Amino acid sequence: MWLIDRHTDGLCGTRIPLPSPLREALVTWYRGEGTRDDEDAGITLVQQARIGDKWLACDCLGADQPPPILTPAFLSEAETYYLRRLTSSKRPEHLPDCPFFRDQVTNRITQTRDPRTPADPPAGYFEVLRPAPEKLAQRPDDDGGDDRTRSASVPRLARLLWRLLAASRLNISPPLADEPAERTIVEEFRALSRAATHIDIAPGIELGRALWTHGRALHSRRAYAGIRALASQWPRGHAPQGFLTVFASEFRGSTIYPAGCDPIRVANRVQSPAVLGNPVKGPYLVIVVVGEYPEARGYAPLRAYAQPIFAGNRFIPVETEFERRVLRSLLEARKAFDRDGIDFAIEKPVFDRLTALGSCRPDFLCEARSRSTGEIRQLIAQAGHIEIDEHAALRRSLEQIAPTITIEPIDLENGLIYHRLTTGFEQPF
Repeated sequence: MWLIDRHTDGLCGTRIPLPSPLREALVTWYRGEGTRDDEDAGITLVQQARIGDKWLACDCLGADQPPPILTPAFLSEAETYYLRRLTSSKRPEHLPDCPFFRDQVTNRITQTRDPRTPADPPAGYFEVLRPAPEKLAQRPDDDGGDDRTRSASVPRLARLLWRLLAASRLNISPPLADEPAERTIVEEFRALSRAATHIDIAPGIELGRALWTHGRALHSRRAYAGIRALASQWPRGHAPQGFLTVFASEFRGSTIYPAGCDPIRVANRVQSPAVLGNPVKGPYLVIVVVGEYPEARGYAPLRAYAQPIFAGNRFIPVETEFERRVLRSLLEARKAFDRDGIDFAIEKPVFDRLTALGSCRPDFLCEARSRSTGEIRQLIAQAGHIEIDEHAALRRSLEQIAPTITIEPIDLENGLIYHRLTTGFEQPF
């Protein structure tokens, strides 16, 4: 194998042969059979190749043929280096018996998840990064087939953002009587910042000390300076890291377009429920984790999660465009309840609730309190039909929490939300 310059074919230009022991260590680890020494050698090679703008050329076709190319890559979601095969119709393939004939399987986090995927609060500290990226991704076992599917897990960065929203209670719309006279984006971010003072990202390190709420903190490098100043106090076993939350109208690929500042580019593709199969328009509340990045020789934005929200002055998360429409109607319904002497509050649960029939997550949990009697009732409003067979178990679990109704597009079109809610409470107040 050789180290070659990027964007070359591996024949022209400089080729640096890999020493046999290093090549053997890399191959052995790629197969998942290596020792820790093999791992360390492979990590060093991949890291230095990436920093030095080099590619790896495989020698399975011989020295005189254009070689198959491997590109060194860093996957920050899993804090791992790995080798990615550079393939196209114009590039040679590895021989079938070459150890690099198959892709490596990495612990990638999927961009989207099934609504039934459990969403539990993250345990421990509000942190994403481990102390050091020390693992080189391994080649899968041969008897496992060639299935490259990954589990539909919930990105940890998403769950951290939800934890922050829940701690700040921004996922709750109070009754009109308790609503501020004017809601602003400034107050929403202040609520996030206040909540951050009660959350730790490492022992003795409050999130509020390493959380910024405007993209200028990155562009001015103030955030990097802040993390660097804290790094000397960071306890062993925890990686220095900081977080940025920004309001953005859109994102594309690995680039975020925040309001009021230049675009922010992160090292990996931005994750979001808003994907091709579920196009959710902005605005978005985006959380970015900032940490050490070898290629930047310092700190850099590593990855981000863009959560669609209702509006800039109401950071209530939504998962679909229809949920946003349902929420808008629920907020409007508060006026009618208020005229009837009823305080009507809406919560968008961000984590699963445990019931006797298992865990579930309501779309919207509504609470009505009569100002004359003090009686309180709850109701779950699901955005879309859930009574089909595959969701029957979900509905049974939801009804362990409160009576459940489903809101359909026709209900919105015909202005029936208030009627559906009042009948859903089962008895008049």
